[in-house]
Amino acid sequence: MSTASPFAHREGDERAQDWGDVLADMEDEILHTEHVLARARADEIAAWGRRSTDWVPPSALGPLPVQLRERAALLLQHQLAVAERLVERITQSQRQRDVAARMSYGPSRPVAAFIDQAL
Repeated sequence: MSTASPFAHREGDERAQDWGDVLADMEDEILHTEHVLARARADEIAAWGRRSTDWVPPSALGPLPVQLRERAALLLQHQLAVAERLVERITQSQRQRDVAARMSYGPSRPVAAFIDQAL
């Protein structure tokens, strides 16, 4: 599966939606992120750390309706928890790469040489 996000709304994308659709897209995004974390593939996790486009709220929808505020607040809490896990995993991955690089390219240990002096 690709590391590309299923999240449809990016800056400049003004497709017709309502706040319910926007929240559903965001919920799909966070579930996708959790699946990436569960697979524990370093390349996918690192890709999330390199994302260059952020979500931009659609400007044509107006304010968030009162009846959706609790759903939005719960979604925000969920996003923050997953974001924290992502940061931890990205940091862990960077540390592992640093250790591997030191091990691979570090100076080699001296090798014992035995000379037969009886010859």
